[in-house]
Amino acid sequence: MKRPDIDRILIFSVVCWVFCTAAAMGQISGAASRVSQADIFSDTRDRTVINTKPRDAEVAMSLENKIICIDPGHGGTADTDSYRVGPSGEREEWINLRVGLMLKELLEAKGAQVVMTRSEDVQVPLIERATMALDAKADLFVSIHHNATADDQVNFPIIYFHGSANENLAGLALGKALAEAFLDWMFDSNTPVSLVSDHAIFPKGGASVLRETYGIPGILAEASFFTHPDEEKRLREEEYNRKEAMAYLQAIEKFFNGPPLDILEKREPDEIPAFQVFQEAERMKPEALLWHRDFVEAKSLLSRDDSQSLSKAYELFTRSARSFPDSYVAAACHQQRMLLLERLGKSEEAAKVRKRLKAYFPL
Repeated sequence: MKRPDIDRILIFSVVCWVFCTAAAMGQISGAASRVSQADIFSDTRDRTVINTKPRDAEVAMSLENKIICIDPGHGGTADTDSYRVGPSGEREEWINLRVGLMLKELLEAKGAQVVMTRSEDVQVPLIERATMALDAKADLFVSIHHNATADDQVNFPIIYFHGSANENLAGLALGKALAEAFLDWMFDSNTPVSLVSDHAIFPKGGASVLRETYGIPGILAEASFFTHPDEEKRLREEEYNRKEAMAYLQAIEKFFNGPPLDILEKREPDEIPAFQVFQEAERMKPEALLWHRDFVEAKSLLSRDDSQSLSKAYELFTRSARSFPDSYVAAACHQQRMLLLERLGKSEEAAKVRKRLKAYFPL
């Protein structure tokens, strides 16, 4: 049975949860995008476009001569990192590498040239990962990850593009294709999917590997949560890892067979005030478990007209968005924060939230 397109899936996910109950990405603030390392030119919109290589539609399906950089996240931290491990001991960096190596084989069978940032369980500095992609003049950058949270019942895909959805059109398109593919290969079609900017979780600079490769179409994907006991068991299985690799392959082929899309010079992230959120380790704290309860309680207060109730709702939506900033209800939290600010007469603050919502939570 043909699955619905990703735009409808993402819209359904937000609406459903509004009305029903329900990391190697390191942050280096102040680092500039490597625009100087890409060819640039000005277009008619008076914006700088970071020019990526033109696509050849005749060879796209075979991926012949495409240079694709695969970045299996993390690595070599089993003795020092207690965060990235599932309930029965499976580690994220092991899963990332298995999927990455399988994807390499699939891509090479299609004629692609593959650059791996690591091929074994070792630590590779983030800047070196980005440099590998830049030096190879990669056509695509894919960083493979899996997620963790204190709530062991949470399991859904999260995909990040860098910067603003209004500027990184290629990254957004790749993210949409991958969200659709994850549902095709790994999840039920009604599973919520979160496609957000990396600035939603790292508000000062985004994810290092995406920031430093900006100009190359790329995404960082957390396919599922290894802190979910049943999902961790599945992630141990090579057959399931191969399904995930097939999802990446499907998305990559769809991306290269679509129309060429711009990656504009970054401006909006510097114009949008930072919204401080829980970082990776903080999301394992007990208070992070309140993210959905806060959301539901806040919704229940919206029907009241008194300022005290509305202020409380605003506080709860804000706390939910801070504790799980890339959840499938985060966009709805920010939308309600914007509407509540307008109701409370704070139009200037509401305008800032609206701009953040459009740039970082595009769907």
